[in-house]
Amino acid sequence: MPRRNHAALLGLAAALTLAGCSSTASNEATMDGAGSDEIQLVSEGTLTLCANPPYEPFTYEEDGEVVGLEVDIVREVAMDLGVELATVSTPFEGLESGQDLETRKCDVVASGITITDEREERLDFADPHFDADQGLLTAAGADLTSAEDLKGLTVGVQQATTGEDWATEEGLTTRQYEDLGLQVEALRAGVVDAIVNDIAVLGPYADGDLEVAATFPTGEQYGIGVRTGNTALLEAVNGTLERIREDGTYATIYEQYIGTAPAE
Repeated sequence: MPRRNHAALLGLAAALTLAGCSSTASNEATMDGAGSDEIQLVSEGTLTLCANPPYEPFTYEEDGEVVGLEVDIVREVAMDLGVELATVSTPFEGLESGQDLETRKCDVVASGITITDEREERLDFADPHFDADQGLLTAAGADLTSAEDLKGLTVGVQQATTGEDWATEEGLTTRQYEDLGLQVEALRAGVVDAIVNDIAVLGPYADGDLEVAATFPTGEQYGIGVRTGNTALLEAVNGTLERIREDGTYATIYEQYIGTAPAE
C-alpha cells in the first residue's frame, strides 16, 4: 500500500486537476493517455460506478436506488474529487473483465470483485478494502457442509466469479447464473441443491427456509477497479481509502452494512 501522506496528497492533486478541466472535450482528449496525471472521467463532473446488484451488502437496490458498502466508499471518492456520483447496473462479467471500463461505460467498478492475477491483467485495482471467503447456502436442514457433501449434486454459481472457480476446482457439478438473485431463486425452486458465493452476501438470504451451511476460507480480498492506465484516478481512489480509514469513515460504513467493527 502507498504511504498515507503520499496517497492523500496525490488524491488532492488529482482533485485539483479535475477542477481545472474546463470542458467535456478537454476531458475526453486525455481519456486514452495511459499514465496521464489528469483525472479521466467518462462524464465531466460525474464519477460513474458500474455495479452488479443484487449483491447485498456491497451493491444492491433499495427504493429504486443502488446502495451499499461499496457504493458509500465510491461516494467518498466522488466527494473528494468534488463531483457527483452516478451508478450503472451491469452484468458482473463486464465488471471483472474490464470491458465496462474499456468501453467507457463507467470510471470505476465494484461489486465484491476479488483481486486476482488474471483480473489484474485486464484492469487496475485500488488497495484492498474488504477480506472475503466463499460460503455455502442450502435449504434448511439439508445437512450439506463440505465440498465432499456436494459431490454428485448440482451447485448454483455466479458466472465469472471466484465462487465458480472454487466449485470447478473442487470438481463439482455446477449451473451458471448471471447474478446472486437468480442463484437464490434457483435454490428456492429446487433447481440446484446449493449455491456458492462470497460468504458476506449470503447472510441476508438465511430466512428459516434457507441457511448458511458452511464457510470455505479462501483468503480473498475485494478491490475497486479502474481502467488500466488511469493512474490519476487510481491514486485518487487510494487516497480516499487511506483518508476514510484514518478518520473513521470506513469503520462507520463497515458497521452500518456488516453489523460489526472491521478487524484491525
